[in-house]
Amino acid sequence: MALWDGRFSGGPSEEMLRFSESLEVDLQMFEEDVAGSMAHATMLGEVGLIPQEEAAALRHGLSEVLEELRSGAWAPSLSHEDIHMAVESRLTEKVGALGGKLHTARSRNDQVATDVRLWLKGHLAILDQQLTRLLGALLDRVDSDGRTLIPGFTHLQRGQPIWLGHHLLAYAWMISRDRERLRDAARRQDRCPLGAGAMAGTPHPIDRHRTAELLGFSGVVENAMDAVASRDHMQEVTAACAIAMTHLSRMAEELVMWSTREFALVRMGESWTTGSSIMPQKRNPDAAELVRGKAARVYGDLQALLVMTKALPLAYNRDLQEDKAALFDAVNTTLASTSVMAGMWESLTVNRARYTSELAGDFLLATEIADWLVNRGLPFRDAHRVSGKLVAWCEARGVGFEALTAEVLAEHHPLLDGSALEWLDPVAAAERRTSTGGTAWVEVSRQVLQLRELLSL
Repeated sequence: MALWDGRFSGGPSEEMLRFSESLEVDLQMFEEDVAGSMAHATMLGEVGLIPQEEAAALRHGLSEVLEELRSGAWAPSLSHEDIHMAVESRLTEKVGALGGKLHTARSRNDQVATDVRLWLKGHLAILDQQLTRLLGALLDRVDSDGRTLIPGFTHLQRGQPIWLGHHLLAYAWMISRDRERLRDAARRQDRCPLGAGAMAGTPHPIDRHRTAELLGFSGVVENAMDAVASRDHMQEVTAACAIAMTHLSRMAEELVMWSTREFALVRMGESWTTGSSIMPQKRNPDAAELVRGKAARVYGDLQALLVMTKALPLAYNRDLQEDKAALFDAVNTTLASTSVMAGMWESLTVNRARYTSELAGDFLLATEIADWLVNRGLPFRDAHRVSGKLVAWCEARGVGFEALTAEVLAEHHPLLDGSALEWLDPVAAAERRTSTGGTAWVEVSRQVLQLRELLSL
């Protein structure tokens, strides 16, 4: 028997039932659905809409339904359509006609909106924990291997010598902002829709603030129509997840590159790699590649949520049933990807000697010559040109900067002398960049302390 069958002489077809059911997705929030119903029953008793003993009986019946769902002793069927109808149906089997009083002063519209917000409260807290873990893993890696000299790239071409710690801190700051975005989104969605009804509220003397308090919300959604029709809180969370997945995907791509023999900068932990069915030597960075691929799924989830509400009239429309699949997938995928990424950073090995000798005399030191000339009063544009000509001179002879002598330098500009050669040490070059946020180790250390303070918040 459907909750709305009084208006109809017959029920929907089996095909319609299959097409419209959302049980598979809804079952992810059965805990939240029962919690919302228990709070609603408590409030109904407190305001006198039902006797206190009936409220207690409803709560007791709901606790039994919850245990059955947890243990698998009872499972909803297709005829229940969604988790709300399933729980109420099973409750009525247990407590009889009293079960019909539970739906007093509420609608499935505000019920599902409450379930989703409760689900988000719990899962965003877990996601915050995993982002915190990832941020900590990056900072630990800076502490252990950050003083590894590597080339900094632009356009995937060698640009300037930097410390690996400087590179990792760029990602650490991105993850720190991801935490901020998701925490901010969590704060905004922390409002209870329960009691909004279908869209217009209820004539019954309910206490929405009491229900919000029982469920741990910081307040109520003030407008009943907004409570059931808005989805911007879901879109905001998914957008924050999409941005976080972009950062994870960029990390994943670099781990894939760095673990190749061509880069040979890191060796991935075996827990996050797989082999080949035909090539015995392979050690494939599958975990990183999967994170990179799963970012596309989250982007699709965000697009689905945005398009779903575009031009959708107020208040509730059945289109919105499709929102949960996209939201849950975005949050669960981001959560899993963050955990996997933290595991990769925690277990990989860095080849600290990879670039130590290779960067000596490398053309990525060209900016050092230009900066040396600037310190002698030459305008940077002129200094840039002189340094570029030195690169061209070396390339024409098939040599690097290690071939430069005081005589060669003097031939290219009268200000150049042998002391400029001292600036062609890649370690010294990295350490010279002491400006705020630079790659000098003093700045790396300062940022690590700053981020560890944020990590504790």
